[in-house]
Amino acid sequence: MDREKIQTSLNQIRPALQADGGDVEIVELGADGILKVRLTGMCGGCPMSQMTLKEGIERFLKAAHPEIKSVQSV
Repeated sequence: MDREKIQTSLNQIRPALQADGGDVEIVELGADGILKVRLTGMCGGCPMSQMTLKEGIERFLKAAHPEIKSVQSV
């Protein structure tokens, strides 16, 4: 997985997260296709963060980068 390309993709959805006071950062790119991210700001403690992660961030990134098998929050 190419960290720079994934970061570019995250930059496309970042404004939506920032509009609600949150953000996302890449923690680890696993060779197994698992991308670990950290939700920050308001997203870090939001009760809807797992839905945002799976239905928003993961869905978008998997469509843009088929090598990503899963996105996990750490």
